[in-house]
Amino acid sequence: MSAATKDRLRPVKSILVSQPKPTNDNSPYFQLAEKYNLKIDFRQFIEVQPVSSKDFRKQKIDILKHTAVIFTSRNAIDHFFAICKDFKIEMPADMKYFCISDQTAHYLQKYIVIRKRKLFVGTKTAQDLFDYFKKHKNEKYLFPCSDIRKDDIPDYLAKNNIDFTEAIIYHTVAADLSDLADVKYDILAFFSPSGIKSLKVNFPEFEQGPTRIAAFGPTTAEAVRELDLILDIEAPLPNAPSMTGALELYIKKANNL
Repeated sequence: MSAATKDRLRPVKSILVSQPKPTNDNSPYFQLAEKYNLKIDFRQFIEVQPVSSKDFRKQKIDILKHTAVIFTSRNAIDHFFAICKDFKIEMPADMKYFCISDQTAHYLQKYIVIRKRKLFVGTKTAQDLFDYFKKHKNEKYLFPCSDIRKDDIPDYLAKNNIDFTEAIIYHTVAADLSDLADVKYDILAFFSPSGIKSLKVNFPEFEQGPTRIAAFGPTTAEAVRELDLILDIEAPLPNAPSMTGALELYIKKANNL
């Protein structure tokens, strides 16, 4: 924590998390709120809009000419199979699927019957998939994604001369947050550069003042600094790998606990 952020240490009573409210009653956010008597609200700062069939057709992508599909999120899975439905495409039994995490792979079962020999699953990050790509470098990959996405997977595939097609199947846009104009929170917690962008789109005259900003991941932290905002809480930390862990460490200091 820098000297500047130390000077901003003051009691925390309220937090706005820029994600949907957890459906699990045992969420660490609820535990944090109860433990420290905090008001924690949830509000998604971004929303997803599907690409129309007409706009997808303009990309001139033949889905069935590919032998493998890369999924990095539930949104990608939902919108990909919506496109398939619109074009009356049935995925062949020998199609291979590369999923960024167990959660993503499990969600895929909503649409297809999983065959283990055709499923390759990472632990959490895109880098977890790189070894699989290397072992299956002769596949023709399809990467369904948003118009705003990380560069790691496309860069790796291109660098290693692996055949792939990027398919834009949904747009990530700023949600309407106008009802929050007069609402103040001690901490705003962000998880993506898109969330930071939404803050600026909704409140172009936003002045941070005493509001603390928390960011998860280096690209989110960079987006905060690019807007000349003060980053008070950065996660993950060596001793706090989650956002809730980083928030708790900060609250203990700020609230003198």
